[in-house]
Amino acid sequence: MAVRHYKHDHESKWLSTMTAPLSRGEGLPDIYASVHHGVHHAVGSRAHHRIVMPKHHRPKFKPGPWKQAHATFYEGGPGSFGGACGYDDVVKDGYGLDSTAAVSNVLFSTGQACGACYEIKCINSPQWCKPGQHSLFVTATNQCPPNYYESSDNGGWCNEPREHFDLAEPAFLKIAEYKGGIVPVQYRRVPCKKQGGIRFTVTGNPYFNQVLVWNVGGAGDVVSLQVKGNKKLKWTPMKRSWGQKWETNAMLVGESLTFRVRASDGRYSTSWHIAPKNWQFGQTFEGKNFK
Repeated sequence: MAVRHYKHDHESKWLSTMTAPLSRGEGLPDIYASVHHGVHHAVGSRAHHRIVMPKHHRPKFKPGPWKQAHATFYEGGPGSFGGACGYDDVVKDGYGLDSTAAVSNVLFSTGQACGACYEIKCINSPQWCKPGQHSLFVTATNQCPPNYYESSDNGGWCNEPREHFDLAEPAFLKIAEYKGGIVPVQYRRVPCKKQGGIRFTVTGNPYFNQVLVWNVGGAGDVVSLQVKGNKKLKWTPMKRSWGQKWETNAMLVGESLTFRVRASDGRYSTSWHIAPKNWQFGQTFEGKNFK
């Protein structure tokens, strides 16, 4: 009996959705695929005429444990809340001034936290916490830089090893009084709920391409990005430039582009051919989001 082996691609979207007949004319009987230890094994059978692909489902991102931190606020226009993550305008990019936060280095993790979502509550400060312990839901869109000229308990709020949220003023005022300045909070990671699909904004030139990934649901933070064309460009990993901007020197021009995003919880989302062959630098394309 002839046996064929198929490499099991955990990342590929079509593995979980497509069935297809195997090509004849190779001296093999009609076969179907079964799965054993992550590899497809083709077994001879006249009764089956297709490859049945297995389904692989990772659980949806769920809220994490509650932790302790502090929160302050800062003022500024829409363009001042997304700098270290690469978001040009948090309002235009769908985050909103009342739901954005800059996070300390411990949380920021060299840009890994960009796009992650948190639930925050003001606690243990009856004078400054607004009554009712309202929950504030924010997205990490910036870094709160350390200030090593000040001690971590007197001005250097974002110094290591503090876990700290520097909120946009409209967000801070949802849970605390303006005069409070700095308040103790409890927080946890929560799933990001976004409208529409993941957005990919392509900038650069034919020899240097940069892609900003934003409006990501689920875990929210992206740990890897790959791009594929429809002709010469095979699956190509992109390198994190900073925040949620990713770069590659591969030639993307003239190809219909597919993007594959991997979030911190290990789930993948593949957006097939969302950029047409005649795409232009500066354009934004909408793909498939995490649920």
